[in-house]
Amino acid sequence: MIRVALADDQELVRTGFRMILESEGDLTVVGEAEDGAQAFELVRRERPDVVLMDVRMPVLDGISATARIVAAGLPTRVLVLTTFDLDEVVFEAIRAGAAGFLLKTGPADDLVRAVRVVASGESLLSPSVTRRLVEEFARRPSGAPPAAVNELTPRELDVLRLLARGLSNAEIAAELVVETSTVKSHVASVLSKLNLRDRVQAVVAAYESGLVTPGTIP
Repeated sequence: MIRVALADDQELVRTGFRMILESEGDLTVVGEAEDGAQAFELVRRERPDVVLMDVRMPVLDGISATARIVAAGLPTRVLVLTTFDLDEVVFEAIRAGAAGFLLKTGPADDLVRAVRVVASGESLLSPSVTRRLVEEFARRPSGAPPAAVNELTPRELDVLRLLARGLSNAEIAAELVVETSTVKSHVASVLSKLNLRDRVQAVVAAYESGLVTPGTIP
């Protein structure tokens, strides 16, 4: 059972999310919060697998609450949901440590899928967000790859490049013709060697370092 917490200052929104999630047999809502401070305390107390985090909330905004959760070393994964499809919101959420970013305007099925993906340990960005991230990196001069990249094996470099394409573990396994468990091991090794928190950071690192450049990968 995937345990989910809801953080949004609008009760109707929380109620809608709860109805959508609890209609699924493998999802349950363990608590609700109406501001970022309450969200942090809820996560610290209940340790849910995923927290749906609104961006614009009183007392403490969702980005700051996300940063607190990550800084506290809590295992809960943060899925940021917002009606604001703005670049600054996206980048702030990623820097704060969000494992996923999804617009509230999407269909209910997208929300359910996003929770499952994030709970499984993977990261998720909506297509529009991914596109803008790549466009942002295309405008930046490529930097020198971090020294730690030299510690990656050729296969780990392949995995990192495929991560940057947004492929899931199963898709990477099919691409490299290996078992999914092998891919999981490689991903864990890449994150450890590069001192990265999750797959979102791995994608950012791949582009920022110049290991991958927009337009060079189909």
